[in-house]
Amino acid sequence: MALATAASPTLRFLEDRWVSSVGSSLDEPELLRYRSNLLGSDLRITNFAGGNTSSKITQVDPLTGETVEVLWVKGSGGDLGSIKRAGFATLYQQKLLALERSYKGVDTEDDMVAMYPLCTFGNNPVAASIDTPLHGFLPFPHVDHLHPDWGIALAASANGKAKMAEFNREFDHHLIWVPWQRPGFELGLMLRRAVKDNPGCDGIVLGGHGLFTWGFTQRECYVNTLTVIDQLGQFIERHGKAKGTARFSGEVTPARSQRRHLATEIVPYLRGRISANHRWIASFSDADDVMQFVNSADAKELAYLGTSCPDHFIRTKIRPLFVPWPSGAGLDVLKASIDASLTEYREQYCTYYHYFAKPDSPPLRDPIPTVVLIPGLGMFSFGKNKTEARITGEFYTNAIHVMEGASVLAEGEVKGVLPQCAESMDPASFKVYSNYVALPPIEAFRIEYWAMEEAKIRRQPPEKELSRRIVLVVGGGSGIGREVARLAVIRGAHVMVADRDETAAARVADELRNLTNREFAASTGVDIRSREAIAKALRATVEAFGGLDILINTAALFPTSPDGAVSDAMWSTTLDVNVTGNYVLADEAAKLFAEQGLDGSIVLTSSANAVVAKRGSEAYDVSKAAVSHLVRELAVSLAPKVRVNAISPATVVKGSTMFPRDRVRASLTKYGIPFQESLSDEELRGLLASFYAKRTLTHQPIDPVDCAEAILFLASPRSRCTSGHIIPVDGGLTEAFLR
Repeated sequence: MALATAASPTLRFLEDRWVSSVGSSLDEPELLRYRSNLLGSDLRITNFAGGNTSSKITQVDPLTGETVEVLWVKGSGGDLGSIKRAGFATLYQQKLLALERSYKGVDTEDDMVAMYPLCTFGNNPVAASIDTPLHGFLPFPHVDHLHPDWGIALAASANGKAKMAEFNREFDHHLIWVPWQRPGFELGLMLRRAVKDNPGCDGIVLGGHGLFTWGFTQRECYVNTLTVIDQLGQFIERHGKAKGTARFSGEVTPARSQRRHLATEIVPYLRGRISANHRWIASFSDADDVMQFVNSADAKELAYLGTSCPDHFIRTKIRPLFVPWPSGAGLDVLKASIDASLTEYREQYCTYYHYFAKPDSPPLRDPIPTVVLIPGLGMFSFGKNKTEARITGEFYTNAIHVMEGASVLAEGEVKGVLPQCAESMDPASFKVYSNYVALPPIEAFRIEYWAMEEAKIRRQPPEKELSRRIVLVVGGGSGIGREVARLAVIRGAHVMVADRDETAAARVADELRNLTNREFAASTGVDIRSREAIAKALRATVEAFGGLDILINTAALFPTSPDGAVSDAMWSTTLDVNVTGNYVLADEAAKLFAEQGLDGSIVLTSSANAVVAKRGSEAYDVSKAAVSHLVRELAVSLAPKVRVNAISPATVVKGSTMFPRDRVRASLTKYGIPFQESLSDEELRGLLASFYAKRTLTHQPIDPVDCAEAILFLASPRSRCTSGHIIPVDGGLTEAFLR
């Protein structure tokens, strides 16, 4: 078949999202960006940061004034769905092709990557990806290289080449097959040769890898890509219907009815064991397709084989961890199974590394799984942040779809050498189960520990001080707590904002999302007078991120009344909030810290009033004195894994809910400070804060951010040898000097 026409195709699964009025207004680089964004907007077409697109565009050379052909190709590490014009690498097409004269063969193809910058067109800092020659050597103006599940299912089938021929006949296509070859210069030459040997072909299936399609215009390329992928979906669906509804040899483990609750119960334990060397953030999925797989008879065998597509494998590692859990068994049994399975996984991973590693290989990475499968429960995925953890899970879900697609394409045992196996490869290195062909371990290693991938990792920005850490800020809806939450996310933490005022907590969480990745912040309500409410807030934190590393409480109560008298009920409530609330918070968090087995940190908020006696604030002052000693008691009882410290601020007026307008007015009147009723609440607070500042050595008002800085110092690894201590943040209040 010739290429699909540029008219809108008839699609069953995908959508033609191209808007002619938009496309007609764009130049060629913007059309490439537009095409890429449309393809990346549908995860059925390509994964996050997966695949790449290119266009060969005629431009004027700024140095010579001559017209030259420039290859625009997605830069290394970019994401099609969000890429901008500036995200594409640009290379002189003829210079790229001329590199063939310097190519000495597949054993030295990595050396060619250092040559790509010499082909750069314009002053473009974007690094060219390892897939650049794949696009450059294909003789088409516009090329898409994608990893749709349907396409990889065909590419990873033991009978994939025969099924491709059947697909071609059914849909009048002329796809051609190229066996497995790691992306790079050699594969680029193989693609050029395959197209030359098969005139009229309209796409390429890379064995075990993915799909190439192209077109003579941007629109034509887009339409051809959508058409081929959608029709592959139709092809696999037809085979699936013929096989009935059972998948992966049917269900052998029923799904647990309370699995999300159980997942929240077990994930801190799992995270703690996974995080023995580096902390990881967790994500969980019990989606229907995930459950169908993990509960099936074939799940363990298929999981052990690992994935096929390089894009999947880089995220999911050599294989996921499958943890057996018999139906009806409790969490104690699951914990023991996690320990045994993880020990075995680490041993196998280290063996895998040392077997294939060469003297110049990158060093051994953390030998832990990034995906954990538990029958009856679901899939946990781990990453250095929440987004990466979620995306890793999405990639393995794609791998599940691939394995399902390959299994429904099965038609008897495949004899002879598998079509994924190139002439230079050992046929025995390819393993098959239920028609699914996994990437051979040696090829998996060559990708995971590829110098090019290592370079990509090293180009990533350094992690921040609180990266990989999960922080619960109680009282985070205003004042000091709000500033703590803001600074924590800026420093890389994942933050749960908890407050009795749920609206305020949600508002602060929205602020945090605007400061950082939107998945790094969440909110929940909490009333620290209630153990049940505290447990619920901790549970919300675990559900969001997988555990807890730092607990911070800035919530407190200062009792007031019109006549200044403190009733018995107010006295009791003050101690409940300021003392018992802190104790119960720490007590409940301690259970979570113990489950993880990781170092933790608790920072509470005392006050200068804990050591300064005053008239009229007895309930508050006594409660804060109790908090100061509670810090010392908790530091002893929770040692050595959990550090407990506090700050002791002088009066913080700015942004504090303990200073409503009426209280500020009363204080100003009490101290004889003149004010006008027309002043705003913050202006009145400023007058009072300035008065308090004059009583200190520094004459500086205590700002919430000053307290937040001290809190995060105590919470962070910078104070790893400090526990049971209280840092004054009082501007130098001589009355609070310890005697």
